[in-house]
Amino acid sequence: MTTKRLLRALGGEAVWPPPVWLMRQAGRYLPEFRAMRAQADFITRCMTPDIATELTLQPIRRFGMDGAILFSDILILPWAMGQSLHFVDGTGPVLEPIRSRADLARLDPRRVVERTAPVMEALRRLRAALDAPAGVGVAPGGGTTLIGFAGAPFTVACYMVDGGGSREFAHTRLMAYSEPVLFERLMALLIHSTADMLCAQIEAGAEAVMLFDSWAGLLPPGEFARHVIAPARAIVQAVHASYPEIPVIGFPRLGGVSVGRYATLTGVQAVGLDTGVDLEVASTLLPTGITTQGNLDPLALLAGGRSLADAIEAIRTVVRGRPHVFNLGHGVLPQTPPEHVAALVEAVRHA
Repeated sequence: MTTKRLLRALGGEAVWPPPVWLMRQAGRYLPEFRAMRAQADFITRCMTPDIATELTLQPIRRFGMDGAILFSDILILPWAMGQSLHFVDGTGPVLEPIRSRADLARLDPRRVVERTAPVMEALRRLRAALDAPAGVGVAPGGGTTLIGFAGAPFTVACYMVDGGGSREFAHTRLMAYSEPVLFERLMALLIHSTADMLCAQIEAGAEAVMLFDSWAGLLPPGEFARHVIAPARAIVQAVHASYPEIPVIGFPRLGGVSVGRYATLTGVQAVGLDTGVDLEVASTLLPTGITTQGNLDPLALLAGGRSLADAIEAIRTVVRGRPHVFNLGHGVLPQTPPEHVAALVEAVRHA
């Protein structure tokens, strides 16, 4: 039986105080991250094991988080398949859009294993560092869990089809309606490739994996079932066919009341909840035994002080006696003072 508090919570145990880690906990709010950021572009940082390992471990050294999530990006998968990708400061990712069968045919999933080999090497190094007797993974109560991740097919398709970030991802959603055969081919490719990549991450050392569907909330209920729930179910089944003991965290961001169906139908062990979800309401929608994760407002973390303390205590009050992983409803904002993160960890772990 594991002593790692995060794995215990993901296994359905009501661990108290709850384990804590934060989305984007390795990021620009840390001065040591900014120092390394100046040394290489984003893709190089993701694909250089020394750098990816160091960036993943920085918040663990500072705060002793219960979870260390691999420093990488959800768009490494389409990049590995051959889609052009670069990151522009102030703009974000820029990709050559996939808009036709010819565009789709240029993607080669057979390239993924070779091109993501540095990612798997980083995971092996991280697992060794976290599990070393005198290593950095000394979270209170049994150590730090290594988390792998991938983007869910719909969210990754949004960037692949639209060619970058958007508020509406109109090209992607229109393709799903007007060219369903082409869109389903893209989704099928992503389902299989995502499952394979998550299994490779587990083989390399990940102890839990998370599926980020950041744009799930753009879809109406029928499309949500088709393009969010069904792909997640297929991926979870594929992962558990090879690694039945590995917990999967699903994050259907902005999914609202659909999180209940998502948790029931996908087979995930935990559901990440965004800032807009009422934890009390969510508890009535989710099946018994499902672990919740979330959902502090990143702006409360940015504000700090009494606002932060009150927001943390409100979540702790609701989740006490339930399996829960304390996290944000989205990622740490770049302008967040590191001392606010330290205060958060201390407040969450207060008995």
